[in-house]
Amino acid sequence: MLHNVLVATPVMLLCLLLQGVVVTICLHRYAHFRHTYKGKEALWMDVLLLSTVMLLTLLCNFVQMAIWAALFMFLGEFSDFTTALYHSGVNFSTLGYGDVVMSRHWRMLGPIEAANGILMFGVSTSVMTAVVMEVIKYHGARLKQE
Repeated sequence: MLHNVLVATPVMLLCLLLQGVVVTICLHRYAHFRHTYKGKEALWMDVLLLSTVMLLTLLCNFVQMAIWAALFMFLGEFSDFTTALYHSGVNFSTLGYGDVVMSRHWRMLGPIEAANGILMFGVSTSVMTAVVMEVIKYHGARLKQE
């Protein structure tokens, strides 16, 4: 099991770094956008902001699944990337079908990826929640001014 943890650690760190970069970009862009359009109230702006944050965090999670799939390919667990990506998606999302499994030697990577994935989806959800709360706060403050 130790060899699974040692192999998974750099991938988990890469995923954490990637998620951190995407979260930072989302929050910086949100703050910049909100500052640039301060005082202008339009439904399309809120929809654009929320949709952008959701899309970026979702794409980030898909990229992380692909990184795990690349590791599985590198380890020789799958002969094609499509199957490796499918298996990675099932693990990362904690869906856990079990129809495609890895060899006994690397099987522990599945739960490790699932732990990484649930953490990353949690971070994505918290970022989206923070943006929704900020939109509510922004509009609440504007209503008090009227």
